[in-house]
Amino acid sequence: MADHENRPGGSERPAGSAPGDVTINQPDVAAEVTDCFDAYDNALIANDVAALDRWFWAAPQAVRYGLGEELYGYDAIAQHRRNLPGGVIRGPLTRQTVTTFGTDMAIVCAEFDENGRPGRQTQTWIRRPEGWRIVCGHVSIR
Repeated sequence: MADHENRPGGSERPAGSAPGDVTINQPDVAAEVTDCFDAYDNALIANDVAALDRWFWAAPQAVRYGLGEELYGYDAIAQHRRNLPGGVIRGPLTRQTVTTFGTDMAIVCAEFDENGRPGRQTQTWIRRPEGWRIVCGHVSIR
């Protein structure tokens, strides 16, 4: 039996990597992701479709779950944005957390008010050669 079969998660650590080499919430990385999320949110409120498109990973593996849609791939996400009449109308953010894992991955969770109903959004961000990009996003309202 392979060693990885005895460990939860079942995967091997890459050769040369050490246990615990992922720093949680390194301040400079958290600040970068916070700036990117804020820019994305400003583009969302302004209905700046070109900017919104730039923030998503331009790949077929990108995913966005919205209030009434499940979008798979960058092209579907971009097309959805172009078809929204007037863009997103949403209340202000009421809470936001950024958690980074190492220097190249982060999760942002935010809450907002949607006409008196709590809304939530979660985004997974990855550092790509072209900069930070959203690889997965989810929006819901209670």
